[in-house]
Amino acid sequence: MDATEKTTKDRYNMEDEMIINLFLERSEQAISELSTKYGKLAQGICTNILYNSSDAEECVNDSLFTTWNSIPPERPSSLKAYFVSVARNKALDRYRYNTSSKRNTFSDEPIEELQECLGSQASAEADCEAEELSAAINRFLSKLKKADRQMFVARYYLSDSTATIAARMSLKESVVTLRLHRTREKLRKFLHKENLI
Repeated sequence: MDATEKTTKDRYNMEDEMIINLFLERSEQAISELSTKYGKLAQGICTNILYNSSDAEECVNDSLFTTWNSIPPERPSSLKAYFVSVARNKALDRYRYNTSSKRNTFSDEPIEELQECLGSQASAEADCEAEELSAAINRFLSKLKKADRQMFVARYYLSDSTATIAARMSLKESVVTLRLHRTREKLRKFLHKENLI
């Protein structure tokens, strides 16, 4: 990393720290700064999950409110990761609400694809199992080639379409689909070996 990149990165991190400090000081400017910096990213992720821009916008607004109410006492080490995670969870909650009564007919392929790999875990120990599963998936992802890890995260965390991933990575969509399938199979075997499915 050269000096210019380091300065830019430090300034970028400092800006996040300044926004966090605004939250800690209970300055309403924190909400507008957070929205300006990461609102578009959160909107994109929510839209990818919900396929409905007005629902996605509502999730982003709810996420801003939730972040306002949680900092303090929280002081996230990464404001971007924290806010995106809040927004993604809001979108997933809305997705579950929309689909529980068959209110929505959008594609839920990414969730179905991953569910096939993970199996159903609807038990009383679900919270504990979810933590173990999350840690195991992180271990699995750390062992993947960079391109496969990027595809996995784009598809199953950001809910990007295979066409979007293919375009971003300059690959054919069929190649992305095949590599994601192989990665899910590797994940299934890995989780089976870890006794998590």
